[in-house]
Amino acid sequence: MTADKKQHRSDQSKMSDQMTDNGHMNMKHGQHDMNQMDHMNMGHDQHDMSHMDHMNMGHDQHDMSHMDHMNMGHDMPGMGGMHMMMNHGDMKKRFWWSFGLLIPILFITPFMGIDLPFTLHFPFANWLTVILASAMYAIGTKPFFDGAKSELKAKKPAMMSLISMGLLVTFWVSIYSFIANTFLNGHAMDYFFEFASLVVIMLLGHLIEMQATMKAGNATSELAKLTPETAHVKHGDSFTDQPVSSLKPDMTVQVRAGESFPADGIVLEGSSQVDESLMTGESKPVKKAANAKVIGGTINDNGTLIVKVQAVGADSFIGHLKDTLNQTEQSSSKAESLANKVAGWLFWVGLSAAVFALIVWTFISGPAEAFNTAVTTLIIACPHALGLAIPLVIQRTKAIAAKDGILIKKHGAVLQAKHLDYALMDKTGTLTTGHFAVQELQTEQLEKNAALAFMAALESQSSHPLAKAIVEKAKELKLPEKKAENVQTIKGAGIEGDIDHRHYQLVNSRYLEEHAIDFNALATDGSVSYLVEEKSVLAAISLGDSLKPSAKDFVNALLHRGITPVMVTGDAPETAQKVADELGIQEVKAQVSPEDKIKLVKDYQKKGQTMMIGDGINDAPALAQADLSVAIGAGTDVAQASADAVLISTSLPKIIDLIQLAHNANEKEVQNLWWGAGYNILAIPTAAGVFAFAGIVLNPLIGAIVMSCSTLIVAGNAMLLHK
Repeated sequence: MTADKKQHRSDQSKMSDQMTDNGHMNMKHGQHDMNQMDHMNMGHDQHDMSHMDHMNMGHDQHDMSHMDHMNMGHDMPGMGGMHMMMNHGDMKKRFWWSFGLLIPILFITPFMGIDLPFTLHFPFANWLTVILASAMYAIGTKPFFDGAKSELKAKKPAMMSLISMGLLVTFWVSIYSFIANTFLNGHAMDYFFEFASLVVIMLLGHLIEMQATMKAGNATSELAKLTPETAHVKHGDSFTDQPVSSLKPDMTVQVRAGESFPADGIVLEGSSQVDESLMTGESKPVKKAANAKVIGGTINDNGTLIVKVQAVGADSFIGHLKDTLNQTEQSSSKAESLANKVAGWLFWVGLSAAVFALIVWTFISGPAEAFNTAVTTLIIACPHALGLAIPLVIQRTKAIAAKDGILIKKHGAVLQAKHLDYALMDKTGTLTTGHFAVQELQTEQLEKNAALAFMAALESQSSHPLAKAIVEKAKELKLPEKKAENVQTIKGAGIEGDIDHRHYQLVNSRYLEEHAIDFNALATDGSVSYLVEEKSVLAAISLGDSLKPSAKDFVNALLHRGITPVMVTGDAPETAQKVADELGIQEVKAQVSPEDKIKLVKDYQKKGQTMMIGDGINDAPALAQADLSVAIGAGTDVAQASADAVLISTSLPKIIDLIQLAHNANEKEVQNLWWGAGYNILAIPTAAGVFAFAGIVLNPLIGAIVMSCSTLIVAGNAMLLHK
């Protein structure tokens, strides 16, 4: 990754806009000044790049507009939204049209056969009611009927089937009543009021849930954005650009500094550092020279490489990762929504009770009375409160989480994550900042601040991340600025220049060894540079990734809740163990591949509910597999598309708040289901006449009033949710 490119990491909004324009990673950087390129190879033995390039994946942790639209084919358990085939705009139009039709119906139609104080009577009011209700039937019922067809086809009637049953009964019985009363001199009761209110309430519940559900995103499509659209392919003695899709094995391509590799291959010529952190989890850049293998989608840092293509498409690393991710998402079975289970149960109870009432009361009171009893039973089963029970909890949950810096994408998984046992987490970019910082400074002949001031003077004109870390540390300590003159890079070793008429060098250990300069090696896993004057080492500085300030508190909070933290990283065991020891994490899994991460998640799931936290492409399959997954907001789009929630806040303990919120939301969900379904449990058998022998019958008006109260209680209870 070029220094200029890395310099723009902090400007996330610009990067997000740039990625939107390009549609893929910006790989069109030209060649950079050779001095700067040499400096990229300077004396920092191994740079802990630690996901420095995440923001170049086209992600803006504040601009989450790519998740604003509703994915109606995904994760809408409360309302059976898996069957919905229409978009948010269409649903919104249906709701507002239906709501507009409901207003006049409320004023001209009796409530369960009873005139309300505001009920209006005028000639042909019944005709107007039929016209308005028919228009609502045409506009507002299609989403539910389509959903019911899918449920019945799958032989799993649930919320959509229950709603559809209520809509069909209330509308067509009302049409029959209109015909009987208008043309046959009958006195049948209509249910247009109940039909219209059911349509609007159910559409409202659906709309709330759709608005509360952000687009989950397609992780596999995000993977495709990692490779550039074009590749520099060798033809004769020159390189010409052609689409990556046209690449074939054995072709030769050129990959310049700052570009991503268009395919898997082997290096033929050149030398460079390659950032593979997003793919493999290895935080430090890997040196690549002739005969080294490279992975498509990884980023060439500071040199130009000539690469022979070996694998493209499905045979490449990204291709295999896509297959793994697809298999994981298809096999990952989130528990069926409790609301759908309850609705399915009520569907069969209501239908069975109505059939029972029709048969029994036909023998007792005749067909007419039996028909009315059966109809009343089916109408009582209408899920007014049940239809709002879950959407209102979801909306409230997402609103609270958003204020707390967490975007919930797949609410079903979040609400079901009640009792977590294990928290698997990536290291680099998750527990650590993913940015260079000064880890340690040792001096032999200088005071520490003086040594740091000399180093900062030499590095002040460089945009290299390591150099910037030194300069920033000096500014943080408010050290006096010194001016370096005649600054030059030492190819592959470091930098040198004159300060206060004395010559200094800042170089790596290899340079010291090659020039037989005695030094005491600084024991660290970071990148080490040595300040030298006249072949005498004055100081040593270590730079590397640093822990997030909130990481320790986060791990402690997990332990306090009885959740076992597990570090899962692609880093070397020594690096991983050092971080784990500092945080108090007992279980560490190092040098783990994406496939291994999935296996680890599955292994821990056998022992209990498992959460996964990560930010890299290599974390995506594991995120999709886990019971609850959280992607770090500064991570890649692929990880975010695979996760159940995205942490936008920089504070890791906010994830603990999410777990507590999920627990509280689940309680509210259960409470609302009891309020919504409890009414039906008592009202359905009463309406069917089961207790008629004891003189207990359900007055339709009382039943409707209780049903309305149940709906209000559900709404109020949802608003009481807190974290």
